[in-house]
Amino acid sequence: MDVSSLNITLISGMDGGSISITLLSIIKAVAILVLGVILARIVKAEVIKASRNTTYVWIINEESASALYNLIVFIAVIESLNALGILSYKLWGVTLSNLLIALLIFYFSYLLAKKSKDYLISRAPQSKLPEVQLKAKLFYYTVITLAFFIALNIAGISGELSTLLAAAGITGIVLGFASQAVISNFISGIFMYFDKPLQVGDAVRLPESGVEGIVEDIHILSTRIRQWDGTLIRIPNASLFNSSIVNLQRYPVRRTTIVVGISYKSDIRKAIDTVLRVLDEEPYVLAKPEPKVYVEELGDSSVNLTIWAWVPSSLWIGQNLLRSRFHLLQKIKEALEAEGIEIPFPQRVNWFAEELKVRIEK
Repeated sequence: MDVSSLNITLISGMDGGSISITLLSIIKAVAILVLGVILARIVKAEVIKASRNTTYVWIINEESASALYNLIVFIAVIESLNALGILSYKLWGVTLSNLLIALLIFYFSYLLAKKSKDYLISRAPQSKLPEVQLKAKLFYYTVITLAFFIALNIAGISGELSTLLAAAGITGIVLGFASQAVISNFISGIFMYFDKPLQVGDAVRLPESGVEGIVEDIHILSTRIRQWDGTLIRIPNASLFNSSIVNLQRYPVRRTTIVVGISYKSDIRKAIDTVLRVLDEEPYVLAKPEPKVYVEELGDSSVNLTIWAWVPSSLWIGQNLLRSRFHLLQKIKEALEAEGIEIPFPQRVNWFAEELKVRIEK
């Protein structure tokens, strides 16, 4: 008996058509599927073996081996169904062939986007990690979105796609009003990426809120800053973008300002020379630009001297102030006292309209 004459007829309940499957086509489909699985296993094993001896581990690894395995098996399934003639069958008005191709395109577009995102982030230097993360995520979501709509178009869901887009637009408007803060933070995060006011590891100060510390992480919706006391504060990007940001560490050196008051009877020139000598002896005070000391104000109780000194930015933040600014203030006070220069404290003279009578008790 001829096996090709054995037919199995499937009736499509939705379109009224029929599909005739022969025993020979079944054998052919099973053979294609088995060979596909065997080939997929061989390819997966070879890729895993090659990953142990390559420097391109970002692309040749177990994850890539699994992806290739799935791809080969998926193609084998499609060819098997094609041998049976089932791919011409329509499901909800969409042929199975178009539906499977659409799923294939979307799945491997997702894999490509994910691998590219992970590769960009893994190769980024620490100094550029926040902006690379944002680029990688934008690329990932762009590819996924395009692949989704291309897959819908290939599947033949054109009318349904228009309806879906209209519904998505209405839903987007409703959600937009309901989540204005989230959208504002998201857009501010994108603007901050282009503006680049701070980076991970920078020491910053926010004058409006009084927050000061090290930038720990920059997300698309918020930024986290570790303050000098060890607490972690989360700031929405919208608030951060609209506030003043003082970057304390963007440049390697910065000028510090210290004000010291001396008494009116003290020798101003001697005081200035003493302070300059202290600055010259401190190793972290730069010689170029040279320090400056000048009289800024004749105050109520003292002559105020302003000191300008250029120092490494890393020594003028957080705990480093213990061995820089505070240490310098101590040295200046000790040097002025050694030279007999008085640092006065505020004094007040009170005048009374009537003469006071003081009784002295014995």
